[in-house]
Amino acid sequence: MDKLHKGWFTEFSPDDLEKMSNPDAPEDSSSKLLKSDGQEMGGAWPGQAFSLQVKKVLFHEKSKYQDVLVFESTTYGNVLVLDGIVQATERDEFSYQEMLAHLPLFAHQNPKKVLIIGGGDGGILREVLKHDTVEKVTMCEIDEMVIDVAKKFLPGMSCGFSHEKLDLYCGDGFEFLKNHKNEFDVIITDSSDPVGPAESLFGQSYYELLRDALKEDGILSSQGESVWLHLPLIAHLVAFNRKIFPTVNYAQSIVSTYPSGSMGYLICAKSDTRDVTTPARVLSDEQVKNMNLRFYNSEVHKAAFVLPQFVRNALEKKKE
Repeated sequence: MDKLHKGWFTEFSPDDLEKMSNPDAPEDSSSKLLKSDGQEMGGAWPGQAFSLQVKKVLFHEKSKYQDVLVFESTTYGNVLVLDGIVQATERDEFSYQEMLAHLPLFAHQNPKKVLIIGGGDGGILREVLKHDTVEKVTMCEIDEMVIDVAKKFLPGMSCGFSHEKLDLYCGDGFEFLKNHKNEFDVIITDSSDPVGPAESLFGQSYYELLRDALKEDGILSSQGESVWLHLPLIAHLVAFNRKIFPTVNYAQSIVSTYPSGSMGYLICAKSDTRDVTTPARVLSDEQVKNMNLRFYNSEVHKAAFVLPQFVRNALEKKKE
């Protein structure tokens, strides 16, 4: 089915889209189910879809890894879409970028060396560079085309790519981590959903590599899916990370153009004395303004870890 139709873009769950393209295939034959460590975790957001009105298609090509689309929408500015899934819109991208970046960075007392896995649109990089303590940012993005289109069509997000503190590597983050031990204060994984190649970034072996790449007081954050759609996957991620890290917490916030309007963040620390739910550095209103923060503040940091009871029940049940 064409995701661009009569002036509208529609984001279907990849497994639903596969079924619509091949209606005679068996129900359980989808290759587009979410997976972690080989375990199937269901569809991405089965039975629902999200649409944006398209003003103009700005770019549409296939890279070596994925389908890359950028269009100007009538209400959300320019929109980046990878393999049919909305990654960022100019209107609300800050709500995701700020939380994924600042939850671990402000939980750390003095982050100097930061690693970003993924994040080719540049939004996480922009937020990391707002921290004066940061001396070096290493970024590993597998798809160079994503970086190129972000520079051209998402200038508000990609403004950090020319910064002197950045070391940029175009390659596989999983492979990159194998050669880096005890090196980073904070690691941020800005990945797509665990379908196809991104599945490796949701497995236990990946998080073991993250642990080894962190310094002893290091903290990581990872894109943590939605509690409304992916609770079994989230519970699985939290459960196996409790075997890897002494401190494991889950936070959530709102992102209007992500499925169900919510997004989660998995935050882990190598130290058992690190309380990531409370900022180690508290911001004044003036500092929030000077950093041009539009979503994150110290109160939002603490509130993000207050979870609905059904989520707490699911995470605690998996702990038993």
